[in-house]
Amino acid sequence: MKKSRIWLGIGIAFVVLVGAVTGTGWYLAHRLDEQVRTVDVFGGLEERPEPASDAAGAMNILLLGTDGRTGGEATTGSEATASWTPGEQRADTMMLLHLSADRRSASVVSIPRDSWVRIPGHGKAKVNAAFSEGGPRLSVQTVEKLTGVRIDHVAWVDWAGFEEIGDLLGGVEVYIPETVHDSARHRTWTKGTHLLSGEEALLYVRQRYGLPGGDLDRVKRQQYVLRSILRGLRQSVDPKDPKKAYDLLDIITRHLTVDSGFSGGDLRGLALDLARMPSSDLTFFTAPVSGLGREGKQSVVYLDARKGRGLWAAVREDEMDVWLGRNPEVVTGQTVS
Repeated sequence: MKKSRIWLGIGIAFVVLVGAVTGTGWYLAHRLDEQVRTVDVFGGLEERPEPASDAAGAMNILLLGTDGRTGGEATTGSEATASWTPGEQRADTMMLLHLSADRRSASVVSIPRDSWVRIPGHGKAKVNAAFSEGGPRLSVQTVEKLTGVRIDHVAWVDWAGFEEIGDLLGGVEVYIPETVHDSARHRTWTKGTHLLSGEEALLYVRQRYGLPGGDLDRVKRQQYVLRSILRGLRQSVDPKDPKKAYDLLDIITRHLTVDSGFSGGDLRGLALDLARMPSSDLTFFTAPVSGLGREGKQSVVYLDARKGRGLWAAVREDEMDVWLGRNPEVVTGQTVS
């Protein structure tokens, strides 16, 4: 199979998994600390948004995935380095995870990879170019400039363990409401409920051609499959079955890198918060979009600046529940194209 891409949803699956297996003992916690790679991301960053004084305790985590087209240096796992060669990696997926201060709810906001934004020092380009030009550090700067939200932590993961996780869980269940053909891979996804293998799920979330909404439909697929995997993790991980817990943890931690300020203890605390949270309180949606278009030869997504101001203000002020109550139509549904 071709070199696999990064799927940042595994990052969220990771923290839920750790929450589920923490009770299996010190060894797994120690394994987590040793296998998760850390890189200095925030050191030296200037002109950052100030933390909102009335949102103390809330947390904003930038979740990144790259397409994995590295040169001589890997960007994740034990081979991770703090340097990036411009042009060799691009962010395939970008999500902002916001946890409320009381840890009763969490929101995952997808920023489409084709979003046309201003990248500090590089002019306007697709948002995925930020990682290409400057790795997670420039990605943080770009998202903070775009949103005015202060990023507390960063995590990025790769596709390599995706197939293994899907297969270890016994497959990934998806419901496809309408038959869709992928002309690039000569694959047809038929209407109905399917239990996809890890490889099939990977093909499903990576489809780019033949989707009515283009990149926006691709984002919805990523959110939907992530939700399915999280559900599978919650249902299948049994604290009394340390072998399966270990196998899942081993797969995920080998493909996860976080900023150097994100300790193993912090990750476990986050995992426990998410594990205790009802699934209904974890909401997925996409940043407001005003339309699709072209910039030169590139197909791009234009973000809606007016609607975006309200969203990002709600994130900064930890008022996502209020904002979602006023904008229920943005939430990603239970089925996608």
